Order: sequence, then C-alpha cells, then structure tokens
Amino acid sequence: MSLEPALSKQASAAQVGVNCAIAAYSMWGVAPVYFKQLMVLPAAEILMHRVIWSVVLLVGFIAALKQWPKVGAAFRNKRVMQILFVAGLLLGANWLLFIWAINNDHILDASLGYYINPLINVFLGRLFLGERLRNLQRVAVGLAVVGVAILIFSYGHVPWIALVLAGSFSVYGLLRKQVAVDSLPGLFIETLMLSPLAIIYWLFFGSEYSNLFNNDATLNTLILAAGIVTTAPLLCFTAAARRIMYSTLGFFQYIGPTLMFILAVYLYGEPLEESRLVTFGFVWIALILFSADSLVNYRSQRKAQKRFAE
Repeated sequence: MSLEPALSKQASAAQVGVNCAIAAYSMWGVAPVYFKQLMVLPAAEILMHRVIWSVVLLVGFIAALKQWPKVGAAFRNKRVMQILFVAGLLLGANWLLFIWAINNDHILDASLGYYINPLINVFLGRLFLGERLRNLQRVAVGLAVVGVAILIFSYGHVPWIALVLAGSFSVYGLLRKQVAVDSLPGLFIETLMLSPLAIIYWLFFGSEYSNLFNNDATLNTLILAAGIVTTAPLLCFTAAARRIMYSTLGFFQYIGPTLMFILAVYLYGEPLEESRLVTFGFVWIALILFSADSLVNYRSQRKAQKRFAE
C-alpha cells in the first residue's frame, strides 16, 4: 500500500505530460496561419524576431516564477551547456526551414515531416534510450519508410524538407531529454545562445521592415507576437518530454501535421498529387498501427500498476 502515493504522483505527472503534448502539437498545427501573415519578411528575419522576442518574453516568465537559480545552475554545468548549445542550433535550423517551407507553399511537406517525426522518435528511443520496439511499432516504421520511398521514386528526389524537419526536431527532443533542466530555463538558455546571431542579422542584414518604427501597427503586433507563438508550444513540448516516455510523444504528434494538412489543402490550395497522397496514406496507416499499439501498451501498464499496488 505504501506504493500508492508514488504511483499516484507518477500518474499525475503523466497526465500533465499528456495535456502539455496535446497543447503543443495543436499550437504547432495552426502556426502556418500566423507565419503566412508575415510573408513580406524574409524567413531569416522572421527567425530573428522569433529568437529575440522569445528571449524577452522568457526573461519575464523566469523573473515572475523565480527561476533564475535554475538558470544559474545550468550555466555552471559545462555538459548541460554543451547539450543546450547543440539543441539550440538544431532548434534554430528547424525554425528557419519551417518558416521557409510555410511561406514558399510547402505546408504539405512540413505536414509530412511532422507525420514522420513520431516514427523517428520511436527509432531514436530504441537506438539511444534503450526503449524496445514492439512488433506493431516495427511494422509502422516500415510502412513509413515504404511511403517515403514511393515519393522518392515518383518525384525522382528525396523529400528533404520533410526529412530534415522530422530529423532535426526528433534529435532536439532527444537532446533535451538528456539534461535535467526544466523547460523554461532550458528554452531561455537555448534562445539566449542564438540571440547574438539574431542581433547581428538585425543590425547588418535586415530588410526594410527591420526598423519597427517604419511599420504599421498591425505588422509590428504580428512581429512582437513571434515570442508567444514560439515560446508557448515549445514550453509545452519540453514539459511533456520530461514527464512521459519519449516514444509516447509520438502518440500525440499526429495532431499538428493533421491540422497543417487541412490548412494546406483546404485553406491554401496546395496541390495534392496522387503519388503524394499514396505516401500520406502509408504514413497514416503506420500512425494508426502505432497509436493502437501505444494504447494497448498503455492499458497493459495501467493494469499492471494497479495489480502491483494491491
């Protein structure tokens, strides 16, 4: 009976992780609507604003929540700083490619990338974290590989946008799981380390819109909102990654790309060729199998925990 409080605490943490994952992926799913409003800006300049205004916003959050001691502890740990530096670079590259893809009518490619992402999570979880692949998970990964291969054969080139987006974000999540740094101070340090590059861009390479005093109020409001659009889902994601199994994150990943897919086809009219639809079909089937396997495994674990507690 003494195990019941611990199990209850673990279940509560897992529920928080689930809620954070759903919130994160939903916000990412509708992000193209926001970035489409900033198409007058170069992708690199939008990235610059994402970094700078995220740092500003995070300073306020950290001060309000009294998180500075945790930031200081991370700064004093060389290994943590090295991992966060690499994670920050991956995050910046992922942001830049995503922005470019959205504003160059490649929302479907971005959607495909984030559909593939949970399956890469499973693979990386097996490779680096020792999380075992169950039979249905193996089948799901195989189906996704077949789907991508069909697209490569049909178009004659690798869907690099989808693969780079998926791979960079999977590795980012894996790195963040390796350090015992809370989501808020971790994200602050990552964006802070990117901020010198952002400031250099603003000073020497900015467009005519880089001078905010020359812009209208609507554009400036959208620019300043980059901090919120960037920070909110990432805080939810990193909070989720520290509370639930890494491979379990893949169970919720379909939310974001599904919303992107709907926006791409029905709002922005991106063409959905037969070969691309076949690829999506394979990936969707893979995700159905993966989700079913995750659900069965989750229920089995819950039953085992209850029996153990008794």
